[in-house]
Parts: sequence; structure tokens; C-alpha cells
Amino acid sequence: MASFGWKRKAGEKVSKSAVQQFEAEEERTKSTEGGGDGGGGGEGVDWLHAVKRRRQVLLEDCAAKSGRLKDEGALLAEQGRHWEAIKKWDEAIHLTPDNPLLYEMKSQVLTILHEVFPAVKAAEMAVKFRPLWWEGWQTLGRAQLNLGEVDLAVRSFQVAIHLRPSERVLWQEDLEWAWRLQKQQVATKEKTRQEEETKEQILHAPELEQDYDFESDEVLAACVAVAERQTHYEELKKTTVVMDTEGNLKTVVSGEGGSEEAATPSQEQFIKARGL
Repeated sequence: MASFGWKRKAGEKVSKSAVQQFEAEEERTKSTEGGGDGGGGGEGVDWLHAVKRRRQVLLEDCAAKSGRLKDEGALLAEQGRHWEAIKKWDEAIHLTPDNPLLYEMKSQVLTILHEVFPAVKAAEMAVKFRPLWWEGWQTLGRAQLNLGEVDLAVRSFQVAIHLRPSERVLWQEDLEWAWRLQKQQVATKEKTRQEEETKEQILHAPELEQDYDFESDEVLAACVAVAERQTHYEELKKTTVVMDTEGNLKTVVSGEGGSEEAATPSQEQFIKARGL
């Protein structure tokens, strides 16, 4: 995985709530200061110019403060003070809610803190505000992997590669690892399916639904068939699908003793009723 870092810059937009608050304040100021004036044409033009100027100053102040908070949060994150960093970025988001960098950095830290679902939501906001940003898609894919959404992570990494095909980390680390997990997930689901199917065959064995002559050989064959299913079911319960360092899937025995001790029963273990 790529090293944790804060190296990106972007322009910020100003919060609508901050602008609306400023406009409301201007309206109150206008009603108190300009109420007794007769309304000369030149003064109206000067007032409009002053409002635009003050609004521009507010926008610049909000953007500058958001930038300071973003940098302070990045510094705290590098020091390992993750929750403090998130608090700084939340304050910055309140000022510039359309800034994708804030959401992307917040997602990285939430992933480190194992806050998997909030990390995915933050990364989704980052790609929402900047859909063509490959690093945002990379962060989203990593957050989705931690949440267990392997298929979604594969898609996110593929989008990132489409946007930045020259980034080797996306090919060799992110997408490769997601593909491995996807293969392991498919194999695990297949093992679970076989286990459930074998269990169903044991509970509703067709051999147990027939009437047999206890002195016939059919009884022995039925007992052997049921015992083989039971043995196969026990072996499936003891096995686990794992992946080696080269990405190859293997089935290993997780129980004690191994599968060699669970030998397949033979007809010699069963006798006819008359022999008892």
C-alpha cells in the first residue's frame, strides 16, 4: 500500500451557510443605516460596490481559514493525533464543504482508526466533488476493502487506473490485492455451498427413506453411503480457504489432527443384523 502522506492541494469553495449569514448581516446593516436616507442614485451604487467587496473579503477569509485548518490537520495526522486531525478537518469542511481534499484525508485517517463505514462515506464525498481525481478513487477502494466490499473496491481501483494508468502502485498493490481477496471470497463461498449441500444430504439421505431387509446387502451399502457423507461434511467443517504469498488459493485443515485421521469407512465396519 502507498505510504500515508499529505501532498495534495486544491482550490476551495465557500460554505453556502457562511455566505447566507453574511448576506443576512448586510441586510440588517442596510436597514439600520440606510433607512433614513432619501435614496440617492450615487449612494446606491457605492453601497452595492461595498457589499460585493465585503463579500469577496469574506470568501477569501473563509478559504484562507479552511486552508489553515487543513494544514493543521495534516500536521496532527503525521504526528499520530488522528482524532484531533479529524476535528480540524471537520471545521474546515464547515467553511468549504465542497473541498474534496478534506474528505479524502479524513477518509485516510478514519481507515487507520478502523472506522470503516465513515471512511467509505468520506471517500465517496471526495470522488463526488472531484470525479476525475484518481487518488480519491484509490482512497475509496482501500476504504471499501476494509469494509469487506471487495467487488466495489475492484471497481474503484479500476476507475483509478483508467484515470492514471501510469501509477504502478494501483496495478501492483491495490488492484492485485483486491483481485486476490476476490478470488478467496469466491472460493470461500463455494466451500460454504458444498458444506451446506452435504449437510442437507445427510439430513435427508435418500437411503434412509427406503425400507430394507436387515439381512440384505443393501443395508450395508446404505450405511456406507451415509457414513461417507458424514465424513465428507466433517472434513469440510475442518478446512479453511487461505491464500499464500504468491496469490495461490489453498485449502488447509484448521482442526486438530488433520484430515488423514478421518478415513473413509469401509463395508468391513458394518455387519448384518443376523451377525449381532
